[in-house]
Amino acid sequence: MRAIMVMYDSLNRHCLPNYGCELTKMPNFQRLEEKTVTFDNSYVASLPCMPARRELHTGRLNFLHRGWSPLEPYDDSMPELLKQNGIYSHIVSDHQHYWEDGGATYHTRYQSWECVRGQEGDPWKGSLAPIDQPTAFGPDIMGSMPNAKKLPFNPVNWRRQDQVNRTYITAAEDFPQAKTMRYGLEFIEKNKDYDNWFLQIETFDPHEPFFSPEEFQALYKEENEESFPYDWPPYGPTLEDEAFVGKVRKKYYSLLSMCDHYLGKVLDMMDTYDMWKDTMLIVNTDHGFLLGEHLWWAKACMPVYNELANTPLFIWNPRTGARNVHRSGLVQTIDLAPTILDYFGIKIPEDMEGKVLTPVLEADTPVRKYGIYGFFGSHVNITDGEYVYMRAPAHVDNRPLNEYTLMPTMMRNRMTPKQLDDMELAPPFSFTKGCHVLKLKNVNSDADKTDFRFGNMLFNVKEDPKQLKPLDDPEKEVELINEMIRLMKADDAPVEQFERLGLPYDAPMTVELLMQQRREEHEIRFPDFLADVGGDWTEEAVWAYRGLMSVCTGAVAADELHHKLSAYLTGWGITHVVKEDIFKFAQTVVPEEQYEGVLYTMKFVARLD
Repeated sequence: MRAIMVMYDSLNRHCLPNYGCELTKMPNFQRLEEKTVTFDNSYVASLPCMPARRELHTGRLNFLHRGWSPLEPYDDSMPELLKQNGIYSHIVSDHQHYWEDGGATYHTRYQSWECVRGQEGDPWKGSLAPIDQPTAFGPDIMGSMPNAKKLPFNPVNWRRQDQVNRTYITAAEDFPQAKTMRYGLEFIEKNKDYDNWFLQIETFDPHEPFFSPEEFQALYKEENEESFPYDWPPYGPTLEDEAFVGKVRKKYYSLLSMCDHYLGKVLDMMDTYDMWKDTMLIVNTDHGFLLGEHLWWAKACMPVYNELANTPLFIWNPRTGARNVHRSGLVQTIDLAPTILDYFGIKIPEDMEGKVLTPVLEADTPVRKYGIYGFFGSHVNITDGEYVYMRAPAHVDNRPLNEYTLMPTMMRNRMTPKQLDDMELAPPFSFTKGCHVLKLKNVNSDADKTDFRFGNMLFNVKEDPKQLKPLDDPEKEVELINEMIRLMKADDAPVEQFERLGLPYDAPMTVELLMQQRREEHEIRFPDFLADVGGDWTEEAVWAYRGLMSVCTGAVAADELHHKLSAYLTGWGITHVVKEDIFKFAQTVVPEEQYEGVLYTMKFVARLD
């Protein structure tokens, strides 16, 4: 038996025809649906890129203990277990994070591996020359679309590096995805007559930037439509108008059509060599992507809405024979490792939390009722496939929060001595195979300054699939909180995670306790200093002012800022304070050349859906 995994990054299922989208041109994904089982309730577990890949190897959650990280010494690895049991494992990928400090232990778990260079800000080709770079996102919040800026060399500017890389990608066959797929197909061609192998063809696309050959962009262009160079959204709020957002979406759709094109080549080869009789096919992604939904771009600094969490997943298992059907059973990324190991008849390690998906494939028999997921240090989320509950930090400072690891690296670099200053040696967790681990207190999470802002949210995603109408249902909230607590304990989550989230550890949540927490949260959201400033404040205004305070710290004392704001409101006769009042006040205390950046920060912090 053989198995092929075709893996994408940032594939938003809401843009696929398999899930009802009529805007994208993706005939091979429609063809894929006829050949496989389509999962309607596939959810992420640990986010983003490398945490998702870690659980692809280990079959267990990691976001409650660690952020972005390599595989740990105590981690099980599905491809390595295949290798150790006589199943040849090979990966070909253009996902540059595999070759960085924060991911460098993944590719060597395979029997062999091949890397393709040039995606995103991959430090591939060297150039010190100034280079043009479009800059229409981010702090350019006033709606203008400036000409490209000539950027000098900067060692941390990934966007500049991306522009350098693009000068070496001049034909369709030069694109990293094209090379990745070509090398993957080469492996199949050379090994089609052999048994017992696993191939992972993994492309970084359709991750931003949305760079694709002109032939795919032409599929979405109107006649005489002008060129639109902006294809790299920021990780932040959508501050551009709908026309601009629509053009960026077309860039994403173009890249999706490129993904569709090369998927078709894999399907063609499986047809040509009649591989459907003895070869498993998995088509998956790590997470989705926000394209202006909920007024956000990308991921990481906002709640994990279903555009990110509810992922596309397609599986063909020749042993079950199920194809051209949809399954509603709740599954997660952690299920892929045990499913592949089981397919090859390999014993599943005790530390794997994922479930073998054969029952779902055969008859839609559930393998779980609830699943939890999230980013490290952010909301912890739970779903049963019908409801989604997002549990925010209980405190503005999002503490206590510690990372546990034996691999002190970040995404692209090693941790600094300062970050390791107050590390401690902590006792083993249940899954560390007896290893003590480093407890790191000097951690930063994407959510430190934003997650409390959004609060706890409950949605019925069957009735409200776009998650636009949060529910007030304390009894359902308590049910999901108690299941969250159970699953966190089963994962041996650090005790401080319960404290950070305001979750009871030794007793169940009750409606009475939940209502008490709501009252306490209201007091935090409307702090004491507002009474000194005066006025009736909207919640958006409070958070816009918090954003202004965060950038003024050090330059203007908090008491002085409060005094100036009070005088401003009194002088203009403002008694009902909205966020626009705070934006205007900021112009009186922030230097003109810094105002756009400060305004961006205020809008970022004050964002409401």
